[in-house]
Amino acid sequence: MPFDVASPPISAEPPAARPISAEPQAARRARRQVALWLFAMCAMVLVMIGLGGATRLTGSGLSIMEWAPLSGTLPPLSEAEWNRLFALYRQIPQYRLVNQGFGLDGFKHIFWLEWSHRLWGRAMGIAFLLPLVWFAATGAISRAMLPRLALLFVLGGLQGAVGWFMVASGFTADNVSVEPVRLVAHLAMALALYVAMLWIALTQWRGPLAREVLGRELLGRGALGVRPPALLRSMARLSVASVALTILAGGFVAGLHAGLTYNTFPLMDGRLVPEGYAALTPVWRNLIGNVAAVQFDHRVLATATLLLATATAATGLARLPRGATRMALAALGGAAVAQYALGVATLLSVVRVDLAILHQAGAVLLLTASLIAAHHLGRRVAP
Repeated sequence: MPFDVASPPISAEPPAARPISAEPQAARRARRQVALWLFAMCAMVLVMIGLGGATRLTGSGLSIMEWAPLSGTLPPLSEAEWNRLFALYRQIPQYRLVNQGFGLDGFKHIFWLEWSHRLWGRAMGIAFLLPLVWFAATGAISRAMLPRLALLFVLGGLQGAVGWFMVASGFTADNVSVEPVRLVAHLAMALALYVAMLWIALTQWRGPLAREVLGRELLGRGALGVRPPALLRSMARLSVASVALTILAGGFVAGLHAGLTYNTFPLMDGRLVPEGYAALTPVWRNLIGNVAAVQFDHRVLATATLLLATATAATGLARLPRGATRMALAALGGAAVAQYALGVATLLSVVRVDLAILHQAGAVLLLTASLIAAHHLGRRVAP
């Protein structure tokens, strides 16, 4: 059974824990510095995802047709360079089919947003590498953690290549935007980096005594090794997976511009399951290429996530005493409700740009809330 009915009731004032060896002050300070650095990197990823959403929604992502990791740091510095880049842009389908005749000033408008998106990515690389080298040299990062952080840096660099692979798909045939599968691959890699950094940051912030503190907070006992209720722990982990899956499904909605149709809720053109849900063959193609199916799937996943996250929060609020874990679960429930409402508003507005950007940022914040809750309830939270 997930709860021990024979155990004494949880008290808001747990008894004192047995004495344990204190962590050295210098080690604690170094650990917290590493955590703050990684929290800052997570905030930069959140901004990056928001910029990426803005470039997609405004059609700016295809405005730069060259991948120049070093020289591309500088914007065009002469009128001749502006004209050269604009001439390149006029060769792609997006210009001919969507933006033909909007002139150099219109091109500059979309160029600056995409350039800012790429510049922010370069800034993230520097903001990650320099502190990593410093913390490694000063011993603030353990030998066990250093390879993991180095791998994250490498994957962050590869994310730039994946981004170019995505953008290049919009330069061919009659495409006026990028391929949805490549868009979702780019998004998935960004989320994976975010999840890894946030989890490591939370572990560093809470430190080696976190498991004992967690045990006392949840069950009012002082012994090491006490673990939170298995059901609640499993629900929190499922919430993380459900949020992530819903975000990726939303990537296909964005890639296919599926939010521009079926702008009613909860029914889709008066039907619970839209007509033509399985119109493509083989059937799996509907999951990534059918507007009706992609939007319906995202709705179903979002609803399931809302129910699971609020159930997890309600269970925790009913079972746990006041403390950080209870607050984390309350935040999870609140974030799920807010994000669902924002998603409905975005749909009914026929994807108004400001609402769509908020919806994308809200998805990452909901993922953050679910990760924090799962971390608090984890079997093993110490490094």
